[in-house]
Amino acid sequence: MKKVLSIDGGGIRGIIPALVLAEIEKSVGKPIAEIFDLIAGTSTGGIIALGLSKQKGSNIQYSAEDLANLYFDNGKEIFFRSFWKGVSSVAGIGDEKYSQEGIEATLNQYFGDDKFGDSKTNILVSSYDIERREPIFFKSWKEEWKPISIQLVSRATSAAPTYFEPAYFDINGEKRVLIDGGVFINNPAMSAYVEAKKLFPDEKDFIVVSLGTGELMRTISYQEAKNWGKIQWLSPLLSCMFDGVSDAVNYQLEELLENKYYRFQTKLTTASDDMDNASQSNLDALRKEAENLIRNQKEKIELLCQQL
Repeated sequence: MKKVLSIDGGGIRGIIPALVLAEIEKSVGKPIAEIFDLIAGTSTGGIIALGLSKQKGSNIQYSAEDLANLYFDNGKEIFFRSFWKGVSSVAGIGDEKYSQEGIEATLNQYFGDDKFGDSKTNILVSSYDIERREPIFFKSWKEEWKPISIQLVSRATSAAPTYFEPAYFDINGEKRVLIDGGVFINNPAMSAYVEAKKLFPDEKDFIVVSLGTGELMRTISYQEAKNWGKIQWLSPLLSCMFDGVSDAVNYQLEELLENKYYRFQTKLTTASDDMDNASQSNLDALRKEAENLIRNQKEKIELLCQQL
C-alpha cells in the first residue's frame, strides 16, 4: 500500500496540521517522511511538506513539532509590517501588505541552500506563474526541478497575493514570476493522489491523508456584500476561493476512496481565520484548536496510525 499526505494552505494556521502530524509521528514512532511515499502541500502546507522531508546528512532534520515551532517562533517576523509599510501600502490596498524580508529570512534559516531533489520522500508543491498564466507543480523526483533550492520552492508556493510580492526567479535559465499555489489549488489532495497513481502505476492500494488549516467560520452577509466593489471583495474573495476549493476536493476524494481517505479539519471557533494573525493570543488559540481536533478525533487518528 502506498501512503499519500496532503497539506492545505492557510498561512499562520499551518500550526494546526503541523501539530496533528506531530501526534501521528508520536503514535507511529517514525518521521512523517518515512511514513508517506508522497507528500503534497500548497502555500504554508508546501513549507511544511518541504520541511518534513529535509535531510541533514542521513537523518531527517525537522520533526513536525519543529515545523509547528517555525510558526510559533517566527510568525511575528514573517508577518511583520513597519509603520511606513502600512502607510505606503494603504494597509495592503496599494501594495503588498508585508515585505518579503521576514519570510525570506525564516525560509533561509530553515532551508538554506539544500536542494529540492535531496528530499527524503517524493514532494509535490504547487505555485502559479502569473506571467505565463499557468499552474506550476514542483516535483522533487523530476530532473528539471531537482537542482532548485528548497528555499526557492517554499518562497514560490507561499507568495500569497496582497500579502507578499511575487517570487521572481531564474529557474533552469528561464524567468518565472510565481505566486501562491492556493489561487488554484489550496487543497492539493486530489493532485497528490493522481501523481501517486502515476508514480506507482503497479500499485492498487492507496491511502490518502488530507490535513486542513481550519475551516473559515466568518460569515459574509447579503447586506455587507451587495454593494461591494473590487476593493471590498478582494480579501473575502480570496478566502472564499481557498475554502471552496478545499471543500470541493474533500467531497471528490470522499466519494472516490471512501475508507481509504482521511480528512482532518476543524472549525475555527476561537482562533482567527486570518492567514496573517501572528499575535500571541492567536498563536495560543491555534494551538488549542489543534489540541481540540486531536482530542475530538482521537479514535480516527488511532485508526489511521494503525494503517500507517
